[in-house]
Amino acid sequence: MSAQLDQLTAQAANDPDTLETREWLDALEAVIENEGPERAHYLMERLVDLARRRGATIPFSSNTAYVNTIPAHLEEHCPGNLEFEERLRSWMRWNAMAMVVKANRADGDLGGHISSFASLANMLGIGFNHFWKAPSEGHGGDLLYIQGHSSPGIYARAYLEGRISEEQLLNFRREVDGKGLSSYPHPKLMPNFWQFPTVSMGLGPLMAIYQARFLKYLHARGIADTENRKVWVFCGDGEMDEPESMGAIGMASRERLDNLVMVVNCNLQRLDGPVRGNGKIIQELEADFRGAGWNVVKVIWGPGWDTLLAKDKDGILQRVMMETVDGEYQNYKAKDGAYVRKHFFGKHPELLKMVANMTDDDIWRLTRGGHDPHKIYAAFKNAQDNKGSPTVLLVKTVKGFGMGKSGEARNTAHQTKKLDDEAIREMRDRFAIPIPDDKLKDIPFFKPADDSPEMQYLHERRKALGGYLPQRREKAEEVLPVPELSAFQNVLDATAEGREISTTQAFVRIISTLLRDQNLGQRIVPILVDESRTFGMEGLFRQIGIFNQQGQLYEPVDKDQVMYYREDKAGQILQEGINEAGGMSSWIAAATSYSTNNRVMIPFYTFYSMFGMQRIGDLAWAAGDMRARGFLMGGTAGRTTLNGEGLQHEDGHSHIMAATIPNCMPYDPTFAHEVAVIVQDGLRRMVAEQQDVFYYITLMNENYTHPGLKPGSEEGILKGMYLLQEGDANAKQRVQLIGSGTILRESIFAAELLLKDWGIAADIWSAPSLTLVARDGQDCERWNLVNPTATARVPYVTSLMDKTSGPIVATTDYMRLFAEQIRAFMPKGRTYRVLGTDGFGRSDSRVKLREFFEVNRYYITVAALKSLAEEGTIAASVVADAVAKYGIDPNKPNPVTQ
Repeated sequence: MSAQLDQLTAQAANDPDTLETREWLDALEAVIENEGPERAHYLMERLVDLARRRGATIPFSSNTAYVNTIPAHLEEHCPGNLEFEERLRSWMRWNAMAMVVKANRADGDLGGHISSFASLANMLGIGFNHFWKAPSEGHGGDLLYIQGHSSPGIYARAYLEGRISEEQLLNFRREVDGKGLSSYPHPKLMPNFWQFPTVSMGLGPLMAIYQARFLKYLHARGIADTENRKVWVFCGDGEMDEPESMGAIGMASRERLDNLVMVVNCNLQRLDGPVRGNGKIIQELEADFRGAGWNVVKVIWGPGWDTLLAKDKDGILQRVMMETVDGEYQNYKAKDGAYVRKHFFGKHPELLKMVANMTDDDIWRLTRGGHDPHKIYAAFKNAQDNKGSPTVLLVKTVKGFGMGKSGEARNTAHQTKKLDDEAIREMRDRFAIPIPDDKLKDIPFFKPADDSPEMQYLHERRKALGGYLPQRREKAEEVLPVPELSAFQNVLDATAEGREISTTQAFVRIISTLLRDQNLGQRIVPILVDESRTFGMEGLFRQIGIFNQQGQLYEPVDKDQVMYYREDKAGQILQEGINEAGGMSSWIAAATSYSTNNRVMIPFYTFYSMFGMQRIGDLAWAAGDMRARGFLMGGTAGRTTLNGEGLQHEDGHSHIMAATIPNCMPYDPTFAHEVAVIVQDGLRRMVAEQQDVFYYITLMNENYTHPGLKPGSEEGILKGMYLLQEGDANAKQRVQLIGSGTILRESIFAAELLLKDWGIAADIWSAPSLTLVARDGQDCERWNLVNPTATARVPYVTSLMDKTSGPIVATTDYMRLFAEQIRAFMPKGRTYRVLGTDGFGRSDSRVKLREFFEVNRYYITVAALKSLAEEGTIAASVVADAVAKYGIDPNKPNPVTQ
């Protein structure tokens, strides 16, 4: 009988019938040997099902024993030259360490991390040498989300490959002068190197899941052959605490993303201490992922443990392995072999006998699975070959492996960036780096001759896999023509008499036009998060279908309606459910497809502006880092346009957030023609010219008439401000009213009141982008600062206002800070007053909300009169008369405090 059966039999300490148990186990063993594990699994499932139906209580557990998932006799051994690979890996460890330590000896505040790569080096080496394909003819390349804190190791590899110079290594984290290397993976800063940003932590796992699904989407729609491509995402076990890390693992299983491999580096430590000191993070993650339907592969123990486990006839070693908590495991690797003998094997007399013939050094050399190339190769091969489900590899490593007493397995490891001379000497000796003692104080980088066998091997392995990684494509090879503005004539013209529409409806018309375009139609990616009907976009369901790899296995309940819910294997819509982060991750995948897939895609992600930008701000910043190109459409925008919904639905700050992202082009258009001009120009910049910008455009669900495009105003719309309507030329007094979004119309109505009630003319300025106006002013201000003797540049908004007279009042549906951006660029001596919706939102009608926030036509009128009074052109009593006339309560509390 096999050792495994003896072990299982012995584990049943209270077995009343050991003979019967052995017979059942013998039978199961025979099935496995003769019919395979699939048949054995089927029979076991049938037995469990029968027992439950007969009333037996069988507790569910998604955990397996605390041992390697792949037994030693089933491992596929690494086919590479392991001697060469070990030396290459050691040189990379050394250079990564030298890069960080040298940087911090020169400038102690630069920071950097050594320990993450130290624990990951074996895994990255196996991947780069044997699995990860670069983009080449016939293969689009694998996509790598590298654990952010391991970047020094990636640079160290690229240095040996000749892709990064020694000067760049010496300028690690010194980028301002253009010679250095970014702290973490940043495509914005290293545009032909890094594919994806993976810090902030948690965003890598989330984005990778939707990236894998987007590859399936492209393949199903016939846009790109992605069948043999994989998405590999590396993350730390502490990183899995981030809600984003785990938030989409159910979607990955549901969508059968067998092109996705998540590798969790389980070194048991976070920055401050153990991840689960009192528990077992690997077991916890196994339960989560296995329960979610993933293929889970645990790589816990190195090969030395295989012999001990084979001797474990009574299962004592496995039991102790399971009972030992992570805090203890961390302690073992921070000490020595004698400590491990006493505190681990000493937990049971039989275990002490098991290692009686082993020296303390032998015990110390019992490695964790993540540091053995064969174990790693076997796990990677399993992930590569797995079909029908995503794979997670839970790989146990030692934080700071090789750093010795200065950091190995210690709570300080993550922050350790300054090693003393003795620690450097120990690392040199441990990894056999050929640097003499007299050179050690300089911590020189090591790079062997190009014709050395190890270097030749390094290049041969990457040549066999198509080229070097990571690498990033900056522009797509294809050039797609963009429709002229006239293609959107149905929203450029004024609305018919008596006809009212919202800018959301105008957008639906625009996207419908684009879907019919022969050049761009198939490249449009509508992304929705269970609000299609809110935005009037349900008509797209039947027109282009919702992407689902299974198609539609049911007849929709609304099949008898024109706009029924239709799922399709080649559907064009990505419907993400109630999931803004997922929608944004899908958008990022599509918005960077020009780089990752050499296919230009044009995503339109439409969401509640409050729920979207508020919840995905970190992802939006990552999109800027990734040089994303696409449209974010913030529906029901502004604090007073979404009447009746309440505080957490009303957006008064999304444009403040959007303004913080330098390559985001934010617009708050009021009219349909403005939306069309902005979208068409966005297509020109992002598709035709392949500029690395993306657009945030807010839309309203409020219906009103639209004046149509006045020829010549296109430039002003795109710059962010233009004259919409001139006031009465004969009036003695004059003011300038600026507005955007839905509140611009309140400024128009205020102009009517000013003229009718007070004889004052008002020019109306539409400001589709106060942020772009502010950026232009800041650019001029900066240029004038550093060019003091040159002719001063005049900000765009200053040049507009210089041609006018009277005080200026700006009103928006956002916080005052939004319009305050342009105060510095108002002409000197002119009053500039800002009204906005600071404070918490609340539920009511639009009319009442605008009264509450003091941004309606009456408050705008009073603000204009007050400004005139302050300039001395009308009496203060006129302002008081207006306050009384319009029923404004002087004692009304400030809405900010309510």
